[in-house]
Amino acid sequence: MQYRYATEADVPAMAELFAANRRDALTEQQRSEQGFVQGNFDAAALRAMVRDGSLLVADDAGEQGGADGQDSTGDPDARGRAGRVVGLLALSSAERLSSPPPPVRALLDAQDSLRWQGQPLSASRWLMYGPVVVDAAFRGRGVARGLFELAVEAAGGRADAVVAFIEAENQASWRVHVDGFGMCPLGDFVAGGRTYSAVAAPARDAPR
Repeated sequence: MQYRYATEADVPAMAELFAANRRDALTEQQRSEQGFVQGNFDAAALRAMVRDGSLLVADDAGEQGGADGQDSTGDPDARGRAGRVVGLLALSSAERLSSPPPPVRALLDAQDSLRWQGQPLSASRWLMYGPVVVDAAFRGRGVARGLFELAVEAAGGRADAVVAFIEAENQASWRVHVDGFGMCPLGDFVAGGRTYSAVAAPARDAPR
């Protein structure tokens, strides 16, 4: 598996991954078991994020998939193609977003009440971590962990921490990022009637 910055050639595959894992595209059971992403990331939005250098991807580089020999779209030939995007993660400056979605806006507004390493989050430099998406056929194979490691390294020298928000309903994401990767809860906030938890991890080699 290769972990790298996204290019414009990756946009169609990334758009497909987002569409397949949006909250409103999944059943309640699927949301509970595998988590979900929020927001509308169409091709135009993804191209802009690629140009900004804020998308990281996992590239299967010709790896073979599961025992059924199929990818999540059911294409039996797709798995063996080199360079297929099977995971992605956004890493960006929330304050630079021209039109932040409601949860991001609420997170920015809550910075003074969220605590990171004993002080308000607003006192630290941080980058927005997420959303993160992994192809269904590649879950449980360390792809999310690889993207996480690349993100904290990419943030080094630019920020003190990477910060994500997790909707209360999204327990699968909590299990991965807090229980699995050790991201630290900073506190809760509300946006659009939904409760979210902010969580953070230190950037690798972040400035002291």
